[in-house]
Amino acid sequence: LLPLLLLLLMVGPARPISFQLPGKARKCLREEIHRDTLVTGEYEIGAPPGSSTGPSANLKITDSAGHILYAKEDATKGKFAFTTEDYDMFEACFESKLPVGTGRMPDQLVTLDMKHGVEAKNYEEIAKVEKLKPLEVELRRLEDLSESIVNDFAYMKKREEEMRDTNESTNTRVLYFSIFSMCCLIGLATWQVFYLRRFFKAKKLIE
Repeated sequence: LLPLLLLLLMVGPARPISFQLPGKARKCLREEIHRDTLVTGEYEIGAPPGSSTGPSANLKITDSAGHILYAKEDATKGKFAFTTEDYDMFEACFESKLPVGTGRMPDQLVTLDMKHGVEAKNYEEIAKVEKLKPLEVELRRLEDLSESIVNDFAYMKKREEEMRDTNESTNTRVLYFSIFSMCCLIGLATWQVFYLRRFFKAKKLIE
């Protein structure tokens, strides 16, 4: 148990993602997140080097059904937070509004730090509200992390059961279809034998 606790203690926070956003371009980041999960994020859009205008981009976060969870026009720097209602694929899209001129327009630098689950919780704030000691805060974090791992394994088990049920159902359908096909072939072959027998008898080729 001690090595596992040491491993959990050494797990650091996820690093933010940075990428270049060209003028009049749109880039999206997608991630699958479990249901009832807190998601927080912090973003910053830098102005192109040497540009007289400031950063100009729109940010929109949606789920697979197209529901808008967060939207910001002319975004420069800010934070967002929401709680997922179901396991889904979420998409964060940045769309540049800078015009593309005759020359080469420098790209905008976009930085996105998106966290969910245990990483999204502010344990410093929890410690202040509940008046927890540092060791108690760390134990709370380890408890939440362990619960998150257990939930992930439970979800994987559920998915495996669903896939197994689907495979069994498919195998059963294939078996029934194979039996039906064999019955059809046997019936057709039997009908051909009797038909040819009557035909040859009619032609008096056989008795």
